[in-house]
Amino acid sequence: MRATAKAKNVGMSARKMRLVIDQIRGRDVNDAYAILQFSKKKAARPIGKLLRSAVANATYRADEDGASLDVDELYVHEAYVDEGRTLKRWRARAYGRATPVLKRSSHVTVVVDTRG
Repeated sequence: MRATAKAKNVGMSARKMRLVIDQIRGRDVNDAYAILQFSKKKAARPIGKLLRSAVANATYRADEDGASLDVDELYVHEAYVDEGRTLKRWRARAYGRATPVLKRSSHVTVVVDTRG
């Protein structure tokens, strides 16, 4: 039973989020939970939240179809991060100059599926 969850405009750069998402891709859901729980990266919290949402979507779809689903059989089939929009701001600097501040965001997608 394949299920997808997406989070858009997460306020973190895609480069930082990819460091965490690469660790859980292809793993069992329980292993991914453990990796995210003990990760020191700030990106682990929204990715963990998204993973829980994908598992909840899978159980909901299984209930709708009348099928039985064991959560322990799920694994992270796909997980990727795309760049979101960049907010462009300016920061005052010395001698009346200004430098740009780029506030990056990202779109995260997690797909869980059953093995077999």
